[in-house]
Amino acid sequence: MKHLALILVFTLLIQQQSYFLKVEAGDDFVRTRGVHFLVNGIPYYANGFNAYWLMYIASDPSQRYKVTSAFQQASSHGLTVARTWAFSDGGYNPLQYSPNSYNEQMFKGLDFVIAEARNYGIKLILSFVDNYENFGGKKQYVNWARSQGQYLTSDDDFFTNPVVKGYYKNHIKTVLNRYNSINGVIYKNDPTIMAWELMNEPRCTSDPSGRTIQAWITEMASYVKSIDGNHLLEAGLEGFYGQASPQRKSSNPAFDVGTDFIANNLIPDIDFATVHSYPDQWVSSSDEQTQISFLNNWLSTHIEDAQNILHKPVFFAEFGKSYKDPNYSSYQRDELFSTVYSHIYSSAKSGGAAAGGLFWQLLADGMDSYRDGYEIVLSENTSTESLITQQAHRLYQIRKIFAQLRNIEKWKKAREIRRAQWLGKNKGKGVGN
Repeated sequence: MKHLALILVFTLLIQQQSYFLKVEAGDDFVRTRGVHFLVNGIPYYANGFNAYWLMYIASDPSQRYKVTSAFQQASSHGLTVARTWAFSDGGYNPLQYSPNSYNEQMFKGLDFVIAEARNYGIKLILSFVDNYENFGGKKQYVNWARSQGQYLTSDDDFFTNPVVKGYYKNHIKTVLNRYNSINGVIYKNDPTIMAWELMNEPRCTSDPSGRTIQAWITEMASYVKSIDGNHLLEAGLEGFYGQASPQRKSSNPAFDVGTDFIANNLIPDIDFATVHSYPDQWVSSSDEQTQISFLNNWLSTHIEDAQNILHKPVFFAEFGKSYKDPNYSSYQRDELFSTVYSHIYSSAKSGGAAAGGLFWQLLADGMDSYRDGYEIVLSENTSTESLITQQAHRLYQIRKIFAQLRNIEKWKKAREIRRAQWLGKNKGKGVGN
């Protein structure tokens, strides 16, 4: 079956030969064409992980070995993308003390993360702000504005107040233009960064119509692109459907957060869609098989809509299963991982929109204080580790087939050029002259 899948991919590629010759850039930036990611003209599929803690740990030079260890272990298991925070707002030892006032030691931690990721062939998705208050988030921005005399009644004023939006835009500009103290590359010029994320799980429950979030994403996406034309951008969405697709709202868990998977991701400056998947939180009162049934429908509808409506890649940017759940077993976690991975692989091998997945979350050894129930320590979770490695290998094989075909097409093109040059030189000459 494995070889049959590769044959199907090869057949697909033959049908799409001209596709490869349109993109010749060799700068290592991830780009999109239709429903595919591309790196140097070759379709790119990624198996990866979340590790929100990277910058914070790396801000202490004596602890940086944990970042190195995580990247080394990830790379050895075929993981190629990490999603992490480029924010920490207010509170103890933050990145941003107050608007436009930054903690250089914390920024150097992020410098190290980016430089070290490159050493291990790992690309990064960096998020600008949190919806939640664990690391300051939108609540901190609103409180900063209140301290300057702004009358704000809700944390959701983050999305509409001009002063707050000005603070947020300043943070975007500061991060994009950051000069990396370790490798000397300005962030907006570094291909190690795969994409920027506007917000981790944006929610605006005060406006379930979705208009507030839609306007905010449109404005902020345009602002990012006005500074950085190199990198991809995504909104950080969980994937909930809204007013743009009322027939799909039945796929949502039973709450409304003011986002819209279709409308938000159709914004031109948003390059790809994201989906998060937590059946154990969203339909927690259901039994295990009902949760898996929910997940299967959740995955298939988003892949279908990314393919047929958005015409953009979709990344399953968070998924996991907590061992703190009632009656938990490692089999349940493995079943969830296998379900997510199977949907991604099935789509990818047929040329579909699913381009990869990032489990929540990877920890290095010796990080017990960061355990949240969802963590994966590769040396401990052997059955899940096997699934992760298998998925990385399967996606690598698809990319390898693409690369081989592209090399064949480049060789054919070069041969045609040489033949045309030879005919040009020998035009009018008789045989044997």
